[in-house]
Amino acid sequence: MAAASAARRSRRRARGSTRARMRARSAENWWWDRLAPRGSGFHLLQADSMLLVLPGLEPTRARAHRRIARRAARPSARTTAAAKPRTRPRPEPSEQGPDSGWGDRIPLEVLVHIFGLLVAADGPMPFLGRAARVCRRWHEATSHPALWHTVTLLPQLVGRSAKGNLKAEKKLLGSLEWLMPNRFSQLQRLTLIHWKSQVHPVLKLVSESCSQLTFLKLSDCHNVTADTLVMLAKACCQLHSLDLQHSMVESTAVVSFLEEAGPRMRKLWLTYSSQTTAILGALLGSCCPQLQVLEVSTGMNCNNTPLQLPVEALQKGCPRLQVLRLLNLMWLPKPCGRGVPQGPGFPSLEELCLAGSTCNFVSNEVLGRLLHCSPNLRLLDLRGCARITPAGLCDLPCQDLEQLYLGLYGMSDQLTLAKEGSPLLTQKWYHTLRELDFSGQGFSEKDLEQALAVFSGTPGGLHPVLCSLNLRGTRVTPNTVSSLISSCPGLLYLNLESCRCLPRGLKRAYRGLEEVQWCLEQLLTSPLSLS
Repeated sequence: MAAASAARRSRRRARGSTRARMRARSAENWWWDRLAPRGSGFHLLQADSMLLVLPGLEPTRARAHRRIARRAARPSARTTAAAKPRTRPRPEPSEQGPDSGWGDRIPLEVLVHIFGLLVAADGPMPFLGRAARVCRRWHEATSHPALWHTVTLLPQLVGRSAKGNLKAEKKLLGSLEWLMPNRFSQLQRLTLIHWKSQVHPVLKLVSESCSQLTFLKLSDCHNVTADTLVMLAKACCQLHSLDLQHSMVESTAVVSFLEEAGPRMRKLWLTYSSQTTAILGALLGSCCPQLQVLEVSTGMNCNNTPLQLPVEALQKGCPRLQVLRLLNLMWLPKPCGRGVPQGPGFPSLEELCLAGSTCNFVSNEVLGRLLHCSPNLRLLDLRGCARITPAGLCDLPCQDLEQLYLGLYGMSDQLTLAKEGSPLLTQKWYHTLRELDFSGQGFSEKDLEQALAVFSGTPGGLHPVLCSLNLRGTRVTPNTVSSLISSCPGLLYLNLESCRCLPRGLKRAYRGLEEVQWCLEQLLTSPLSLS
């Protein structure tokens, strides 16, 4: 009798659980039909962490059926052994196969385009390497050579052991033997860093597989021979930019490369050494008539040997130069001589950087020889050029200068600086100046007040475009600074370090609009401003 009653109770419990499962299944189907009704032209696609409504044919709900079938197959914990298992109806066979995921439905060309946007923003690595592990579809998309247009190759350094570093270079070289023809066939920009012995094999692979190469940078690389560079110049007919800064390259190798690829060269970066004279001699001889960017800077070890560079010869050899940077060099311009006419100038020059940490020999006369035919100059960096005066700058032909740097860092105590003339600069370029650097200059309080007051009286009610101002170590006053901030709503950087006329607590650099406005509030409430 007891066994019969126990069997009846177990059957009632099984029927109750069946009704609950049916209610859950009907509720799930109701939600599916609610979001994508049959015949609406849309269907639901269920992934691990999202639910997508996509246009197209209505897919079968095989995944939901499988989940319900698995739940139904599990025995209830309260079901006794006496309960008879009931057979469940098998799910209807689907006309389409089980959904393999939304990633497989995206066309390959769309994936390549999306990945290309990410690569353009952050570079190919490590994104492409990680995306290739997601699925076969993504692996196929990341294998497209168009995505591998910019690559940096850096062998893993093993301490200071030369043997270990050589082993790391050979290991990476073995991978490049497959990567070059299969991934890097459309490579355009290549950077090699810390290659000591295997530069020639790597560049040989590049010359064989990367015919579209346009930019090559060798940083801290050794054993770069003339044969290697000439081989690369002949194989890569689109190569027009070469960066050899901080690398040990013989001057004969660079000259041989320029003789082969000089007519198409656009950009050249060099580190000044005793061998730079031969390279500059090739440039002065019209070896690179299309050159647009030339940068020569000192290496880690400062070279105190003066660089003698004839201005007029450079203007004739590189007439289309747009950017000229001679950074941290002791440049000794050759005198023009009496009765010698001025050179052709740089008509296309937009940026001139002569910044240095030591006093150089650039004067108003030399600056005039450089820029007498450069009306399109936008950036002028003369940091450390203590011989330049405001009167010499005012005579320049450029009318739309946007960035002017005249800072003197660590040398103002040893020089006799001009105390007047800053209003000449602001009155000439107030309408276009975006960045201005007066750091360390000896202009008087009244002179700075007149210079910065120009930004307050712009005609037509237009606000100045000034967004960066460096007044470190100057005699600027609180009233002058507060008036300037009020007149320049776009000011995002203001350096007031070591300004002796400002109250304590405000002598620092301000970055961002909130900090600059906070400085204005403090200046307006300080006793010095109220007095």
